[in-house]
Amino acid sequence: MKKTTALALACTLAASLTLTACSVEQVNGTGSPDTSASAGSNGQRVLNVCSWGEYIDETLIDEFEAQTGIRVNYQEAPSNEELYSRLQTGGANFDVVVPSDYMISQLIEEDMLQPLDYSKIPNFEKIAGRFKNLSYDPENLYTVPYTWGTLGIIYNTTMVDEPITSWSALFDDTASGNALLIDNSRDAFGIALMYLGYSVNTTDEAQIREAYELVANAWNRGVFQGKVMDEIFQIMEGGNAAVATYYAGDYLSMLENNENLAYVIPEEGSNWFVDAMCILKDAQNVDEAHEWINFMASTDANLRNMDYIWYASPNEEALEMYPEWYEETYGEPLDMELYEIMAAPQEVLDRCEAYLVLPQDIRTLYNDLWIQLGT
Repeated sequence: MKKTTALALACTLAASLTLTACSVEQVNGTGSPDTSASAGSNGQRVLNVCSWGEYIDETLIDEFEAQTGIRVNYQEAPSNEELYSRLQTGGANFDVVVPSDYMISQLIEEDMLQPLDYSKIPNFEKIAGRFKNLSYDPENLYTVPYTWGTLGIIYNTTMVDEPITSWSALFDDTASGNALLIDNSRDAFGIALMYLGYSVNTTDEAQIREAYELVANAWNRGVFQGKVMDEIFQIMEGGNAAVATYYAGDYLSMLENNENLAYVIPEEGSNWFVDAMCILKDAQNVDEAHEWINFMASTDANLRNMDYIWYASPNEEALEMYPEWYEETYGEPLDMELYEIMAAPQEVLDRCEAYLVLPQDIRTLYNDLWIQLGT
C-alpha cells in the first residue's frame, strides 16, 4: 500500500472521529512520552508505547484511541541497543515495548519485564504456533509476537555492475564509498560472522574479533559512507548509496519510492527475527497495555499493519488472508514475489539463523569493539 494513500485514509478517519490523527498527538509537546500514571490530569487513561520507526499504520492508533478512550503516546527507538540504553538510564517511562527476540531474552534475564495476563489477550490464540515457545520466551510468559522478517542486502541495480549474491559486497570494492553500515553492533558484526562462515551466536572471542577486523578494515578503507538506521530510507530512495544492509519490510517500503532497488538474502545466509510486544515490569498503565496488545494482535490490525509496514504478520489468519484481502482492497492481484520477500518461505528461513541472547562478557565485547570502530 502506498503510504500517501494510508495517510489520506488516516486524515479521513480522524475527521470522522473528531480526532487529530494528522498531528503528532501520540507525543507530547516535548517529544517525550507522557509520564502520567493510569489517568492524566483530566482523568483520561493513557498508554506509553515504544517501538521502531516506520513500524505501525497510525490509523490503528487513532482507532484504538476512539474505541477505548485511551490516549496513546507513541515513541520510537532506532535500535534494540538504543532502547535498552534508554531503559537502563531510567530516562524513559514506557509501558509497552517491542524489542527483537535476543533483546527480549536479555530483558527477561535482567528482570525488566512482567508476565502477561493472557486471559486479557484472547487474540493471542490467533498467533501461529511456529511463533510461540521460541527461544527468547520458551514458556510464553512475557510476549505476544508483533512482526517477523529477515535481514538482507538492499542495493541499487543502476549503481552496481551485476546482481549481488554475497555479503562480500559490504566488505570489498563492489560499492566502495557508496555502501552503508547498519548502525547496531549485533547486525554489523553478525553479517561479518555470516560471511566468514561462523554462527551469529558464536561466543568464540577470536571469531568475533575476526569479524570486527573485517568490518573495521572496510570502514577504514572508506567503503562505507557512514552508519545508518532509519536514515537509510531517504538515502536509498534518493539513489545516494549503492549497497546497504536492512530489513525486508523496510526494503519493500523503499521500493515504492525507487523501483531500481533490489533485495537479496546472501548465499552465506542471514538473520531471521521476531519482534514482540512486552510490558515492562515497572509499567504504570498495565490494563491499558493489555488492551493495546490484544488490539494489535487482532486479524484486522495485522492485515492493515502488514499492508502499511510490509512486515510479515505472526497472526496465522491474517498472513493467509493477505493476498486475497489485498486484491479485494486494491482491485489487483498482489505481487507474490514481493509477498515472499515480506513473508519468507521456509526454504529461505532454513538458510537463516535467529539471534540468541549472548553472555554478558560477550555483550561487553561487542560494545567495546563497536566503540572502538568509531563514528
